[in-house]
Amino acid sequence: MLPLLLLLAAAASHGHGPAAASAQGLPPLPIGVNYGANADNLPSPAAVATFLATKTTVNRVKLFDANPAFLDAFAANAPHISLSVSIPNSALPAFADRATGLDAARGWVRDNLAAHVANGANVTLLLAGNEILGPVVVPDLVVALLPAMRRLSQALQLEKLPQVRVTTPHYLGILAPSDGIPSNARFRPGFDNKVLAPMLKFHNETGSPLMVNAYPYFSYNAQNLNYAIFRPNAGIYDPATKLNYTSMFDAQMDAIYTAMKKLGFGDVQIAVGEAGWPTQAEPGQVGVGPEEARDFNAGMIRVCSGGKGTPLMPGRTFETYVFSLFDENQKPGPIAERNFGIFNPDFTPKYDLGLLRDGPSASPNPSPNPSPKPSPNPSPNPSPSGGGKWCVAKAGADATTLQNNINYACGFVDCKPIQSGGGCFDPNNVQSHASFVMNAYYQANGRHDYDCDFKGTGMVTSSDPSYGSCKYVS
Repeated sequence: MLPLLLLLAAAASHGHGPAAASAQGLPPLPIGVNYGANADNLPSPAAVATFLATKTTVNRVKLFDANPAFLDAFAANAPHISLSVSIPNSALPAFADRATGLDAARGWVRDNLAAHVANGANVTLLLAGNEILGPVVVPDLVVALLPAMRRLSQALQLEKLPQVRVTTPHYLGILAPSDGIPSNARFRPGFDNKVLAPMLKFHNETGSPLMVNAYPYFSYNAQNLNYAIFRPNAGIYDPATKLNYTSMFDAQMDAIYTAMKKLGFGDVQIAVGEAGWPTQAEPGQVGVGPEEARDFNAGMIRVCSGGKGTPLMPGRTFETYVFSLFDENQKPGPIAERNFGIFNPDFTPKYDLGLLRDGPSASPNPSPNPSPKPSPNPSPNPSPSGGGKWCVAKAGADATTLQNNINYACGFVDCKPIQSGGGCFDPNNVQSHASFVMNAYYQANGRHDYDCDFKGTGMVTSSDPSYGSCKYVS
């Protein structure tokens, strides 16, 4: 596997600009979306706002400018949806000027936000530019960035909009090249102490998040695809923390957290400004399609909105915006750039993430030739029901593969019973522990045979494997 953080630092810019419900009825989770409109086939902003407010669990929308038609649409039709509004990079130097910057910032807020907020637009974040710190670095913008953010924050207070926080989205190349181990991560020299440390101090003082655009898509290859899209894999072991990472996204988030902590700001919140996976790319490109996009976005939503958190930040949630709401057929560049949407222009889902209220479940319908990999969206706590089918590890199955099954499935189901003191801890061996966890995973997904495959290490049985105080759900 290529070093993760080296891949991150080398990845090209992607300046675009609820975990799904399970078959067992886990409630859909709230999530944000990026709403870009570089297309000629999209519904009106009013229709979009109404759809999101009444038919989905989307509770945040990120806009790429302060287009009054969009702000008015959400004010009138979706006042409960939080809005993030972007300011163009070119505007920042005017706000940074020591003599006139505050007046310029107040003027921008009055002209572009105040009336819309008064009419009901629920603006909660103001984004000062996009990816100023790279990959394309304009020195004047770097110098202007933090002063502009400070002036904008002051302007919002003075214009009586204290609920609006200020941040700026970064690409993951703000991290220095590394060996792929999250605990070794740090910010790039030159930006760490001079730019990012005072910026983190600003975030800490204002309660605003550090925002990153996290794209495993731009760091994956055929060898690490499963690691990139939350499918079972051996993962990357971090010897300093003794944590095993089976998700590139988790590793990216913990790398950012580690770099922040090394500067003394581990308590600053992290927001994900963009994260997504395309459904179409160049002909023959491995790892792109509706299933891959679904698996990545479902896993990311589960981490960010479901309370799962990351290995270094367990139990945390992260303000997150999926890229993107719709495909944008007028965008230039590679095919993938035009195919990140999660909904079609007629509001039907391109694949099922469980975001529709009373809509399709997030557990996709099995295809005629279902994949042997487990579904990514189980209910975390299935209950005994006497269904008469169980999934267990095959006798003689490879111990390493079984341990990988445990590592993967425990991200989705309750594994406390196999921990020390739990009813299924004894016998304390990988075969027994894997059987319990694989069964919980299988039951949570609706007991499809392919959900018990686990790379050929699982088998379905009609004999209840429960013993003593260890009760297998069914």
